[in-house]
Amino acid sequence: MELRGTTILAVKDENGSAVAGDGQVTLGQSIVMKHSAVKVRTLYNGKVISGFAGATADAFTLFEKFEKKLETYSGNLVRSAVEMAKDWRTDKYLRKLEAMLLVADAEHILVISGNGDVIEPDDGLAAIGSGGSYALSAARALSRHTEMPAAEIARKAMDIASEICVFTNNNIVLETIEK
Repeated sequence: MELRGTTILAVKDENGSAVAGDGQVTLGQSIVMKHSAVKVRTLYNGKVISGFAGATADAFTLFEKFEKKLETYSGNLVRSAVEMAKDWRTDKYLRKLEAMLLVADAEHILVISGNGDVIEPDDGLAAIGSGGSYALSAARALSRHTEMPAAEIARKAMDIASEICVFTNNNIVLETIEK
């Protein structure tokens, strides 16, 4: 059976970025295996936030590789992400990893995939994982129709996603970086 059940959301505003992730891990379609998994962490001395969706062991490998890229490129998020995506796509071992990364600093939010994609959203909002579309929809509505800061939008959008998506719970880990 497949382990699944991740929702990661990033929100950026004029003051910085927030990344939130739920804690649910689901086995197949019906068994919740864990309620308190931590899928969001800070990297590069707290200057970058990263969240993952996909296989946990693969994601931890990617976290390590990405942090090395951040060190190599002095914390330049965009350059590190592009170099990571190149390696991920071309390396025989890395190509087999089944995960996605959502990374952010105070200026950028990026989605990195094993297909070589590095995507920066136009609206400062991005989400990955099973409940990503629910969280992203809620975040878009909140950002367009309220004056809430990024962290509050991220938390409320994740709460809304947890009410809709069976693979998302409301055990939220939220990290922020200010400009």
